[in-house]
Order: sequence, then C-alpha cells, then structure tokens
Amino acid sequence: MVHDFDPMYDGTPPWDIGRPQPAYKAVADAGKLHGIVLDVGCGTGEHALMAAALGYEAVGVDASPKAIARAKQKASDRDLTVDFRVADALDLPALGKTYDTVLDSGLFHIFDDEPRARYVRSLAGTVNRGGTYFMLCFSDKVPPGFGPRRISQPEIRDAFRDGWNVLSIEAVILDVNFSPDGIEAWIAEIARA
Repeated sequence: MVHDFDPMYDGTPPWDIGRPQPAYKAVADAGKLHGIVLDVGCGTGEHALMAAALGYEAVGVDASPKAIARAKQKASDRDLTVDFRVADALDLPALGKTYDTVLDSGLFHIFDDEPRARYVRSLAGTVNRGGTYFMLCFSDKVPPGFGPRRISQPEIRDAFRDGWNVLSIEAVILDVNFSPDGIEAWIAEIARA
C-alpha cells in the first residue's frame, strides 16, 4: 500500500515537530553525515535543512507537494540551499543522482511487504557503495493500534540482507507533536556493501 500524505499537510501532521529528530541530531553530532545527503520522505525538510546548515549538499524528497512547498519556504526563511523535490521514494534512481548519506525518518514503517522491498531496491539504486542509510522507525515495542506498522529488528535485518551491512540498531524515542513522551523507535545504521 502506498499512502497519500498530502492532505495531512493541510494542518500539522503528528510527525512534524519543527526541528530535527533528536536521534538524527545525535547522528550529525557524532560526525556520521558525509558527502551528499538525501532526506527521503523529508516532509517539511528539517533533516535536509540540518545537513545544509552543517555545510553538506542536501536534497530532500517527498511525495507530498504541500510538504515540499513548506520545506522550500523554510529553506528560504533560513537562507539555506537545499534541493527539495516532489519525488517517489520507490523510484529514487529517477532523481539522477547518488548519495553518500540517506536519512529516513518515518518512511520505512509505512510500507507493506511488497512496497517495502521496492523501497529497499530503490535505495540500493541511489546509495553509493560505502554510503550509509539511517532509518528511524516505529519499534515493535509500541502497542498495537493507531499509527504505522511496528517494525522488529529481525524485519530490518531481513529487509537489508542482500547488498547491505546492518551496522547497528538502537532503541530511541521518536518525538511527535501530540505526546511529550514520544514513541518507542529504532534507529538503524545500514551501510551499502
């Protein structure tokens, strides 16, 4: 199933916290961004904007034209250069560019099995060998109910078993704008073999 999130941007979606996720700020602070950075499923662009503010060439893509319009406005307001585009995460090679670092905050967990496999193939076609994909997704520790699919560590390892090396999967909190406690999540660091 592929979702249309454009209507969510008529308001403020639950994941739009107006700043980078703390887990991705920690990735940046640890010096793990390198080369050209892609923020896939970027929403209003906070992670691409963070990378640009640190001096990296940054690209942000999202299927929602409304989200990309907001991201472009933020870049203008902050006097930052980011290449924001409406694009399909299931066809990243269509961007005509390859990347050294990819940040995914809450995209992987929206896909059912078949689109998830297509997404991983799409990433493989755009992440440079030796490049790193960072994924922030709902953990299977989150009780069943409203929201996206809960993801287990074995599911992550299985999805990236061919052509990737899963370097780490750590428990973190995904900040949201409807709860001060956030959501239990995984951050995975996965290298393109």
